[in-house]
Amino acid sequence: MTSPIAVTIAGSDSSGGAGIQADLKTFSALGVYGASVIAALTAQNTKGVTGILDVPPEFITAQIDAVFSDLEVNAVKIGMLSQPAAIEAVARGLVRYKQTSVVLDPVMVATSGDRLLAPAAIAVLKRMLFPRALLITPNLPEAAALLDAPIAGTEDEMQAQGQRLLKLGAKAVLIKGGHGHGPEAVDFLIEKDAVTRLAAIRTDTRNTHGTGCTLSSAIAAGLARGADLMTAVRAAKDYVSAAIAAADGLGIGHGNGPVHHFHGIW
Repeated sequence: MTSPIAVTIAGSDSSGGAGIQADLKTFSALGVYGASVIAALTAQNTKGVTGILDVPPEFITAQIDAVFSDLEVNAVKIGMLSQPAAIEAVARGLVRYKQTSVVLDPVMVATSGDRLLAPAAIAVLKRMLFPRALLITPNLPEAAALLDAPIAGTEDEMQAQGQRLLKLGAKAVLIKGGHGHGPEAVDFLIEKDAVTRLAAIRTDTRNTHGTGCTLSSAIAAGLARGADLMTAVRAAKDYVSAAIAAADGLGIGHGNGPVHHFHGIW
């Protein structure tokens, strides 16, 4: 029996709550073997990002070739890619290894508010990676930035922005309402012929570091285990909601602490 395998292509978070580290924790918590391609290093903690060191694109390519030439990869999660050359290297790798179960989290700004994506990279991300993604998972500020539009303030506006993003080439869009207000955190899964509203009780906590990374990697884990997209998204939202609800019990750091990836195990 071969274990399901998912690969994260993203940036490293030195504090362990987001990025590559959050993805690998999520894969492990959900019964999937995780491998990684590190696209950037960050000097980061729960209070903010103090530095970013981009991995040269040729070394991103070397990591992709090493991993995908050997491992039978079932799903790919893509996170922080801060520079155009990194995006291009990843896009070429997806084509070279015929990867189609791709979850793209267009990471642009950290929970702390620090920008993680160079402005020049936005157009390249949309042009080269959106058409290769099974799903993109922008939050409200990211959706607005990708569309050069105001942040959606209503559910109708969220759906409208999701439809616009769908036209950029991805097979589906999960527009996330975690930055919204009200008793529920509402997301919309926008597909070509369907719109699904997904709601969870909003937890009052500041410990939400890594939520976007965790959600997208949880979806990739579901896909790696053979779930269809809807099933993977629903299970991932349940997992992340529980991880947020348990986050205060970790007590990590002095800022926006991480969610509890192993809430079901520890």
